[in-house]
Amino acid sequence: MADIRPFEAIRPAKGMEDKIAALPYDVYSRAEAKVVVSKNPDSFLAIDRAETQFDDSVDTYADEVYAKAASMLKERIEKGDFVREDKAVYYLYELTMDGRVQTGIVGCASIDDYENQIIKKHENTRADKEADRIRHVDTCSAQTGPIFLAYRQTPELRELMGRIKSGEALYDFTSEDGIRHRVFVIAEDADIAVVKKAFEDMNALYIADGHHRCASAVRVGQRRRAANKNHTGNEEYNYFLSVIFPDEELMIMDYNRVVHDLNGNSKDEFMAALEKVFTVSGAQDAEYHPTAKGELGMYLDGKWYKLNMLDSVKSDDPVDGLDVAILQDKLLSPVLGIEDPKTDKRIEFVGGIRGLGELKSRVDALPQQGVAFAMYPTSIGELFAVADAGRLMPPKSTWFEPKLRSGIFIHSIEEAAE
Repeated sequence: MADIRPFEAIRPAKGMEDKIAALPYDVYSRAEAKVVVSKNPDSFLAIDRAETQFDDSVDTYADEVYAKAASMLKERIEKGDFVREDKAVYYLYELTMDGRVQTGIVGCASIDDYENQIIKKHENTRADKEADRIRHVDTCSAQTGPIFLAYRQTPELRELMGRIKSGEALYDFTSEDGIRHRVFVIAEDADIAVVKKAFEDMNALYIADGHHRCASAVRVGQRRRAANKNHTGNEEYNYFLSVIFPDEELMIMDYNRVVHDLNGNSKDEFMAALEKVFTVSGAQDAEYHPTAKGELGMYLDGKWYKLNMLDSVKSDDPVDGLDVAILQDKLLSPVLGIEDPKTDKRIEFVGGIRGLGELKSRVDALPQQGVAFAMYPTSIGELFAVADAGRLMPPKSTWFEPKLRSGIFIHSIEEAAE
């Protein structure tokens, strides 16, 4: 039984939404974030990455950076850039990219459901990456970046979403990257009850993207529970901001690989090793986009090849049978020497949003002969199967687009600071 509850969101005042909405904090370097904020001081990135308000002599993780984030958020609420909903509601958040629409339900998920594995993950988190967002959430007493969750669609929620979206949108704007964003309020008590009941009837939700943000929100909730001996379990810090999308609307993009060298192999030696894992065809100038599971594209020595996995290397195991796992276990590790793809500097991961031309450019720019692999995307069904098995995917298995914007919905946990 999943506990997704409505909340009194802090959200942009009408007319401010397109100025405030920002890509997630972790897609930018410090220098890039500073440029974005200099061009648009209203961007929520100024709060998410408050080091943009200081010169480079101030450490990104200095105490004054987090204090600045909290003071800016408070000031902008007082200024009227944000308003607070006058009752606990759900929202629909619709994103349209290249004509493809996905619509999620915005609500707050339970930290107990995360700890009890009703909310399932498919990758590990790192304490160092959690630490920054723990301090940001704790200092601001607010969750500012939603967690991207997924669920198996139900007829009840499909009907409700269609009906709500036939009404007037609260927000409707197109961001600089061409993504259209629409937000609708689910405010009627009967509709709120339908949403709450639909999630209560589910035995699992899945983290699609935002594992570190999720873990950070949970850690803050745990700390505040420990500090409040009289906690009831109903306090806002027991829940974290989420957008929950139906599986049937989600698309995972390819997450491709570039290896900087052939690990001492000649091209002929590498091709011979390759043929123990794949059938190889092609040697063409045109990019090769894989069209099915078990198929890869490869760019080597100025040519594109089509690779088909041999039946002998395939597996029905939910993890070992992933294309990214087979490539890692049968070729990248034993032949190219990439033992730990999380830490090895000889491998780069390139999101499919950048296109296959990016793979060619990176390989062509290498000082020695390297190779790139264009992957067929991992499916949402594969993600669910891995999580249901209590297993973890190899690093960089999934790339979700479009990215959810920060600043459109803020979940205050201020009451816990009293």
